[in-house]
Amino acid sequence: MHSHGHTHEHSNSHAGHHHHQVQPGDLANNAFIAGIVLNSAYVIVQAVAGFVTHSMALLSDAGHNLSDVASLVLSLVAFRLAKVKPKGSFTYGYKKSTILAALTNAIILCVAIGMLGYESVHRLFHPQPIEGGIVAVVAGIGIAINLGSALLFFRHKDHDMNTRGAYLHLMTDALVSLGVVVSGLIIKFTNWYWLDGAVSIGVLAIILVGTWSLLTGSLRMSLDAVPVDLDLAKIEGVIRKVKGVENVHHTHIWAMSTTENALTAHLVLNEALTFTEKLAVVHEVKHELLHNSIHHATLELESAEIPCADEDC
Repeated sequence: MHSHGHTHEHSNSHAGHHHHQVQPGDLANNAFIAGIVLNSAYVIVQAVAGFVTHSMALLSDAGHNLSDVASLVLSLVAFRLAKVKPKGSFTYGYKKSTILAALTNAIILCVAIGMLGYESVHRLFHPQPIEGGIVAVVAGIGIAINLGSALLFFRHKDHDMNTRGAYLHLMTDALVSLGVVVSGLIIKFTNWYWLDGAVSIGVLAIILVGTWSLLTGSLRMSLDAVPVDLDLAKIEGVIRKVKGVENVHHTHIWAMSTTENALTAHLVLNEALTFTEKLAVVHEVKHELLHNSIHHATLELESAEIPCADEDC
């Protein structure tokens, strides 16, 4: 029903759990590693070029690409942690680390946007001469690298929040780099140096929009809200449709990780059913929930005559 981030490599202590067929996650894992290597190298080139040419647009774009590297690294680490078998007091393993990775990533991006934004506004009012041609060439390389990296993730983009985040990030990056190329060329021929600061602010606005959804999404998950793609009323409807279920209430749905959801609910079943038949109904409910992206359901049985005593239950 659901696939995890990836399986471990043989060098890992979990070699025994390694599957021989290639998991979708293995390919996503390789995409993350390739993306990290490519983008890290490019960030260095871009940052150096940015300082040499005094271009804020290049530096903002370098900051943007660095944020990509950070998000790729965080996602990769989170996927690794999500695979760790539950043990000791961590009864869910480290699944939630995927959510924390997304949240951390969003916060880091917000800080970077603030710092670069301050400098860009300053540049807008105090323009400095810039080598537009060099800016255009360096940003042009960025388009190729970002598109190449994005293609690595294209097949896995519906896999989970972090992989989709990586794909969208890289695609926006390609567009951002295109904007920097255009501004570099315009500056080369017109010497409108203020354009560099303006483009930089535009770049930052784009990052902010992407970061905002990442921030709110991961924050929702951290607070155990019902995942955005699930509808509480619809899920309760699915449960009520199962033969033998009289009622369902006190339903809680939350994200255990960026790929897995959990549910707890109280069921009132038909009193005429035998205990074995009731267990069969519970089994059927869990089966239906699995088709609705609920991977871990804990169901409590209740009698219609004896209402539950807890205040919140």
